[in-house]
Amino acid sequence: MQQTYLTTDELSGRIKYDPRTIRERMLDSVLLEGIHYIRPFGGRKILFIWERIEEDMALASKTCSMSPNLDEPSTFDEIIPMANGGTCHVAKGLRVSKQTRRNGSASKEVGHG
Repeated sequence: MQQTYLTTDELSGRIKYDPRTIRERMLDSVLLEGIHYIRPFGGRKILFIWERIEEDMALASKTCSMSPNLDEPSTFDEIIPMANGGTCHVAKGLRVSKQTRRNGSASKEVGHG
């Protein structure tokens, strides 16, 4: 499969975020090295992989819709209120402990046979 590599400015134009926001807020939190971007030849230059970013944006949009269809079953087990006024939607199949709620992350539940 052919991949489309974009600079920060080119990605900015496609997703309508400021290049500085991409570099300072999204890099290594939303956009992960080796998945969404690479550093060719181990240098400082960053090239974003458009197809992976586009795929993840669509997936996040599909699973975290702000206006869920009430006719369909929920894809979330729990909604946790966050300090900044937002909410954290915990997907089905994830175990949420009191410690997890404090840290703001969830781990995949492991079944023992």
